[in-house]
Amino acid sequence: MKILVPCKRVPDPDLKVKLNEDGTGIVTDGIKYAPNYFDEIACEEALRIREKGDVEEIVVVSIGPDDAQTQIRHCMALGADRGVHVVTDEVVDSDLAAQMLAKVVETEKPDLILMGKQATDTDCAQGGPILAEMLGYPQALYAASVTVEGTSVTVKREVDGGIETVKMELPCIITTDLRLNEPRFAKLPSIMKAKKKPIDKKSPADLGVEMTPKVKVLGFTAPPERQAGQIVPDVATLVDKLVNEAKVF
Repeated sequence: MKILVPCKRVPDPDLKVKLNEDGTGIVTDGIKYAPNYFDEIACEEALRIREKGDVEEIVVVSIGPDDAQTQIRHCMALGADRGVHVVTDEVVDSDLAAQMLAKVVETEKPDLILMGKQATDTDCAQGGPILAEMLGYPQALYAASVTVEGTSVTVKREVDGGIETVKMELPCIITTDLRLNEPRFAKLPSIMKAKKKPIDKKSPADLGVEMTPKVKVLGFTAPPERQAGQIVPDVATLVDKLVNEAKVF
């Protein structure tokens, strides 16, 4: 079995970002980037499936500028075998990303595609479903448990009111949720080995994809600042404020 794991380069979620002056994006000068955490979960699940003896190769693919290969190397240090880097400095929306991933899938012919349910920078959660539609593959979103049995895979996913269990035939697409696993840390010897693992670089033109996004971001606004709390002298005053000011009752 071959598993394909898309991994997006995103701003480090532990850092506080600043909006640029015209509100069209964030200030990127000197910003630290990291692998999308949900994609790390997908990579970890691919590694766990391989540890059961079911996988011959794990391929990581990323779309982004030259330094996005850092995120590919990170997944390689965790245990992925090789990488595919679609190099572009242009804006990539969910549809464009799915188009390029579909072309990579046509070349790589993976049996299973494991990807994060969403990216922590845009939070669209659209890439997996769009890619599944383009390829005509069955899909299971927000996976909390994945079990591969021969040519089929069983996925348990959390839904409102309980757990839904779905079974699909390979090839298929699974998007991963937080409860699926806890990603491992890369060890120093693995980090050194990852530097020698191959990365196949391509351009959108190589894949036959025109860089025309369907989504246009009109602007960003910062969330309102949290107001300071109040100290009240008694319960009656608290109830009055909850009813007349906060209007929670």
